[in-house]
Order: sequence, then C-alpha cells, then structure tokens
Amino acid sequence: MAKHSVGWPLLQKRWLLGLLIMLSISTVIAFFIRSAFDSCDRHLEEVAQGSARSSGNAPVPPSPLSFMRSKRVLLVSHELSLSGGPLLLMELAFLLRSVGAGVSWITIQKPLQTDGVIYNLEEKMLVRGVQVISAKGQEAIDASLKADLVVLNTAVAGKWLDPVLKENLSRVLPKVLWWIHEMRGHYFKLDFVKHLPLVAGAMIDSHVTADYWKNRTQVRLGIKMPETYVVHLGNSKELMEVAEDSVANRVLREHIRESLQVRDEDLLFGIINSVSRGKGQDLFLRSFYEALQLIQDKKLQVPSVHAVIVGSDMGAQTKFETELRSYVMQKKIQHRVHFVNKTLTVAPYLAAIDVLVQNSQARGECFGRITIEAMAFQLPVLGTAAGGTAEIVVNGTTGMLHPVGKEGVPALAKNMVKLATQVERRLTMGKRGYERVKERFLEHHMAHRIAFVLKDILRKSKDYQHRHTT
Repeated sequence: MAKHSVGWPLLQKRWLLGLLIMLSISTVIAFFIRSAFDSCDRHLEEVAQGSARSSGNAPVPPSPLSFMRSKRVLLVSHELSLSGGPLLLMELAFLLRSVGAGVSWITIQKPLQTDGVIYNLEEKMLVRGVQVISAKGQEAIDASLKADLVVLNTAVAGKWLDPVLKENLSRVLPKVLWWIHEMRGHYFKLDFVKHLPLVAGAMIDSHVTADYWKNRTQVRLGIKMPETYVVHLGNSKELMEVAEDSVANRVLREHIRESLQVRDEDLLFGIINSVSRGKGQDLFLRSFYEALQLIQDKKLQVPSVHAVIVGSDMGAQTKFETELRSYVMQKKIQHRVHFVNKTLTVAPYLAAIDVLVQNSQARGECFGRITIEAMAFQLPVLGTAAGGTAEIVVNGTTGMLHPVGKEGVPALAKNMVKLATQVERRLTMGKRGYERVKERFLEHHMAHRIAFVLKDILRKSKDYQHRHTT
C-alpha cells in the first residue's frame, strides 16, 4: 500500500506534465499541431473564435469576425515555415474559416524538394478547410479576381504581384490588405513594395514600426504608404489557460528546473528567441556576467542566479552560437548558463523562469509575442527600449527597459541585480504585467482589432468597384 501511495502521485505528475506540454503553446503553429490530435472540432471552433470558457448555459458571444461569413479571402505568404509571419497568417486563416469564410492560401517560395514542415502545415490547413493553391498560373489569377479580400503577408510578398497578375493587377490592388511585419532596412526595396500606395491598406503590428515604414518609404523610395492600421497581437486561449493554472505552472516549473539542474529557490533569467545576433543573446550574456560581478563585489545576499537561452541550434553550427558558448566557457559560468534547443512549446520555460529578457537589437521587435506570453505568466520583462517592446512593457511598472547595443549592457546588468535583490518589486511587476495582458493582449482583443480593419478594407473595395462600374 505504501508503494502505491508513493507511485500514484508520480504517475499523476508525469501524466499531467505530458498533457500540459502538449497544451503549452507559444506560437499558433503549436495550436495547429495540437488540432491534429484533438477530435473535438467544436472546441477547436470556439478557440478559433476567441470564445471565453463559459459556466453553465451562459451564451458564447458571437465572433467579431462573423461578418466575414461567405466572404472569399486569398492569403498570400512569401513562405510557409515556423517563423512569425506565416504563423500569424495561418492564425488568421483559421479565424476566418471558423466564421464560415472561404479561404485560399498561396505560398510564393517553396523548395524544389519535399519539405516536411511545409507538408505538415499544408495538411493542417487542408483539414481545416483552407484551400492550398499554386502561386502561379490561371488558378492563382482566378482566385485573386474572385476574392473579396486579398491579404499579402510581409513586404517580400510584393514580388508575387507583377509576374503573376500582370494585366489583372489594377483589378486586384484595390482589395489588397498588406500585412507587414518587417523592420530591417533590406526589405525597403522598390521591387518589393512599389505597389504599396495603390493597395486598400497596410496592417502593421506596432505603432513604432508603422511610423518607421511611413518615413522610410517616403524618404528612401519616394512612395507614400496607404492608410495604415496598427493591430497589436494577442495571446491564444490555450496559453492563457496554462498560464492561469497554478497546478500546471508548478508541475512545469519543477520539471524544467530539474532538467536544468536549477533549484526552486534559485533565480532564473530567460531569453527565448532563435539564437542570432539580432536577438542579442551575446549582449544578454555580457549583462548577466556583469550582474554576477556586481552581486559578488557588493556582497549582496541573493539566491543563486542562473540564465537560460531557449532557441539554441548547434546542429546549424553557426559562428554566433559558437561565440556564445566560448564566452560562457571563458568566463567560467557554464554551471550558471543553460542552452536549450529551439522548441514550439515554450510555456514550460515561461513557467520555469523568474524574469524574461527581451533583448532584440537595432530597431527591436516589430511586436514580440513572447513578451505578452511571459506577462501572462506574471513575469516581469527586461526589454530593449526599441520596437514594439516599448509599446508592451510599461517601464518601471511591468518591467524595465534598457538601450540597445553595448550601451545597454551595464543598464541591463543593473536591472537584473535590482530584480534579484527586490523580490516584492519583481512579483508586483509580474502581477501588473498579467493585468495589462488581460486588459489588451488577448485573442479576442486581436480579433476585434482585425475585424475593424477587414470591415474598412471591404468597404473601400466595394466603393472602388461601384465607382468603376457606374
């Protein structure tokens, strides 16, 4: 009997852990992958519509996108991958399908050989009723002409317009919504965006990115942006359910920390991004080392401090990642710094860490969904004062901001020390971040914002057709 009483909690823990890891979703693609194993279509429809969990017989509010029922929508993506842009467009595809819209998908760039990721993603779309069609030929032209709305995803998708639509271009541009996520200068090429002034509108994920595009296109390219809508993103319903489940958080935290050999009382700073110079993992490590030196020099009484970098890919053998690992060895902090491979299920790591560091460099993140996901887990965020991060994090309230570049290293180090020594401040920031998410960064908030944009684009398209047929 004693053996049973010990083993059963362990089995419960393992079962719950397996279930939660399946449900812990950082990106929309994990939501799609999960749908392949979930036979309950009704629940999936509710998730896509952003419906809240109701008690008793409380009615589920209608989706703000209900007006899209029977509308035909063509979604054009420059690629189909696990990166942010394509995943967001797939999320929109599922939201539209859930309200009865007819949705077609075009991927412009595909490898010649069969790609497992692309195959699986296309299968998920087909299962959910999204028609996947060729990027070239008459089928693409017909879909463009018949669509009530065409969404181009990312600036690079502009390369598709001229060679495919040709003489039909003038009939399609008035119903195009261009969803732009890029912030880097090499996307500002006239070949990509020369048709921007002629489309019905542009949708961008943050105000700072929208302002950057308006200024840059006018100054560098001599063209004017169309009416531009800013749509902040929102957390999925599944992620919020895991974040708000104290039992789930405890199980995930224990499991991840055990795998990293980090004790529960230790303080863990985490940076969760694909490892690349633009994401600032090198400067994060420098700040972390400086923070350790400050703690030692001032003889501060704090728990053992650790750092985890989630997004590693040693299989790619990049020079940058080799530099990161060499720095850790050089500074002899390998017992405090932990590298974790890229993963779609980041919720366990959000449950395990105490502070998220969003250290994207240059112009920062266009939005940075991991930031609002971390805030859902009541984590304070130490972020660069650039890009969309400055629109998400309230400096001094839900986290602290620091400059980009080398200038930000000592500032980030000091902020790390502050949160290491001021436990109550750290917890209060986390709670306020959660409140901010609940106020403005949920899936239904995003659906309402997108609904406003789509209504306006459909109105403009209808007005244009009316003017040119009378």
